Amino acid sequence: MVDPAPSKEDINYMLRAAVTAPDHGWLRPWRFIVIEGDARNKLSDLFVESLKKRNPEATAEQLEKEGSRPKLAPLVIVVCSVMTDEKPGVPKNERVLSAGAAAQNIMLAAHERNYGAIWLTGNAAYDPNVKSGLGLEENMDIIGFLYVGSVERDVKERKRPDPEDFTIYWK
Repeated sequence: MVDPAPSKEDINYMLRAAVTAPDHGWLRPWRFIVIEGDARNKLSDLFVESLKKRNPEATAEQLEKEGSRPKLAPLVIVVCSVMTDEKPGVPKNERVLSAGAAAQNIMLAAHERNYGAIWLTGNAAYDPNVKSGLGLEENMDIIGFLYVGSVERDVKERKRPDPEDFTIYWK
């Protein structure tokens, strides 16, 4: 994906779609970190620094690849789940699923606005150094990095499985 990045209006549209995700208990268990422009260089440095800590034996090629991830698109939205103690009756998995639904809504809204969008995690999503570097609190986890930008070329649609292979009609 390439420039131009989504406009502020388009980013707000995507985030408004995100907060319509199902939300048991109205906990709003998601947070979004918008990273664009030169801020992607800071994220790149954080990814490289974190890989060095995870794997001191990382090769120059591995470090370069890790550092290139934030530059896959002109916009990165980090989607996080938040665990609070407000309503202990709401299971953790429902909060995580809500954050996942928020991420999916961002993806759908990006595509609706004719942007390309991909959702990636990788080791950085689970790295405590990345979490800390992004300013996340202990009760927050990264659900994914959403890469959004203008589409440079036609994207070949991925062959999808037949839903019938995964569906039971219960009677």
